[in-house]
Amino acid sequence: MQNTYESNPLLDRLPKHLKQFIKPQNYNEYTPINQAVWRYVMRKNVAYLSKVAHHSYVEGLKKTGISINHIPDMYGMNRILKDIGWAAVAVDGFIPPNAFMEFQAYNVLVIASDIRQLENIEYTPAPDIIHEGAGHAPIIANPEYAEYLRRFGEIGCKSISSAKDYEMYEAIRHLSIIKEAEGTSEEEIEKAEKKVDELQQNMGEPSEMALIRNLHWWTVEYGLIGDIEDPKIYGAGLLSSIGESKWCMTDQVKKIPYAIDATYQDFDITKPQPQLYVTPDFAHLSLILEEFANGMALRKGGLEGIEKLIASNALGTIELSTGIQVSGVFSDVIADDGKVVYFQTKDATALSYRGKELVGHGIEQHPDGFGSPVGKLKGINLAIEDMSPRDLKAYNIYEEHKVTLEFEGNITVSGTIITGTRNLMGKIILISIKNCTVTHNDTVLFQPEWGVYNLAVGKGVVSAYSGPADVNSYDMVTHTPSETTIKPKKNPHTKKLEALYKQVRDFREGKNRTISRHKVFEQLMEYYPEDWLLSVELYELAKSNGDDDFADEITAHLESVKQNNPKAGHLIDNGIDLVNGEIVKA
Repeated sequence: MQNTYESNPLLDRLPKHLKQFIKPQNYNEYTPINQAVWRYVMRKNVAYLSKVAHHSYVEGLKKTGISINHIPDMYGMNRILKDIGWAAVAVDGFIPPNAFMEFQAYNVLVIASDIRQLENIEYTPAPDIIHEGAGHAPIIANPEYAEYLRRFGEIGCKSISSAKDYEMYEAIRHLSIIKEAEGTSEEEIEKAEKKVDELQQNMGEPSEMALIRNLHWWTVEYGLIGDIEDPKIYGAGLLSSIGESKWCMTDQVKKIPYAIDATYQDFDITKPQPQLYVTPDFAHLSLILEEFANGMALRKGGLEGIEKLIASNALGTIELSTGIQVSGVFSDVIADDGKVVYFQTKDATALSYRGKELVGHGIEQHPDGFGSPVGKLKGINLAIEDMSPRDLKAYNIYEEHKVTLEFEGNITVSGTIITGTRNLMGKIILISIKNCTVTHNDTVLFQPEWGVYNLAVGKGVVSAYSGPADVNSYDMVTHTPSETTIKPKKNPHTKKLEALYKQVRDFREGKNRTISRHKVFEQLMEYYPEDWLLSVELYELAKSNGDDDFADEITAHLESVKQNNPKAGHLIDNGIDLVNGEIVKA
């Protein structure tokens, strides 16, 4: 893979299947308007959030090197983030949930490097650098929260999804892309929102991934912390939204003590949240996460775990009591009295132990699937895995011996033992058998002409989870997004507006003091009468230079903009109030 981003030791250890999602930030593609949007949101947020956000937020802005005046350069951020053991990468919008969480497990923050358009300055369902960089990054400077985030990723990436989860992911990704795309019709947006809503209403029994995404939403994205009567904000969705960060503090949003019940509270990504959860502290988040994980197939295994993998129709892994791991797409399971007695995968399957593929048992050796009995032999209390070499010989489980093994659940394995594979503790984990026939009652599950039969040894299925045991067993660098973020088209009219924004920015930063701010304002009124943000920036310059007449002229113009665009009224007022407040402080 071509390295198109600046790496570091943390990023170097990422597996290839995660690196495929990384893209260069392309900092020079941010326009002066993008920079102005960032600056407006950050100035407004920091002024307000310093009062209502968890103290880690403002401290984290300093620690992570995130500037109020400039969109962060991720390469610069990484040089600072490494001191707290984290890194950041740029991606294109939403990536699959398992991949997103696996990045977190590696202490890597995923940042959608695009930035919302001016029209969506208050809130966008699309992940962007304001949400990720200004929302997530500062809080991870808190060690306890950072460990929660890492642990969440570690558990979350093992969550088993359903086929509908992926359909929902694609629908939300599509909605986020078209909502930020220039010129998308209201009709198209409504159609996409309807699709998301229909899917939400028809998801069926929620998968593990759907449930853990709820926990992620109500903590990492929209979490409150502290006293329920006077909570503070720590969720990135609130920290990055100048609208919702105020809305969430009102009595119109119900505040609920954070508990495991939040697992079953769905959310609507397109609307402000009607209720939010308050955790007393960051340690409580980890307690609830572990409570949830205790109910996952990852820790419970069993029949339910395999059934979840079959329903997902995706690559997953089961681990038997001996530690042997079987990775593939699970297709069938035979149960007896609620216990797994036989399992079957289809297509390419790999066998591993402790996350490392067993030599000679990769997908090349098992291209058409793998099946094996699970459990004890009939009438024998001693499980095969607990048998000593003497016990194994006594039961004819020995090289070059013909054997018929009758398992509980009416699974019979007959053939000639070739050899056995043991784990580091000396327990036998795999038995290879030639001329083998496997049956369940009258059904033939394996016959001699299919080759050597490999029996995975284990009393039971102790774990089941998404993905392979050894990421190197499969070529997972296959992700092709169905659609990519749509960049705004630049025409001469837009380029001229960007040039005006740049002149004001250069003046404010002392790069060019020769420009005429009055001339910029005249051109703005003549050619871009609907634009309000640059007028607010000009107002800031006028007030800071004591030019009250020019400031009054700009204020009068902004009043007319408010009349023509009432939705921008409070944004304009907030910008003016912010400037006036800074002047008073100075």
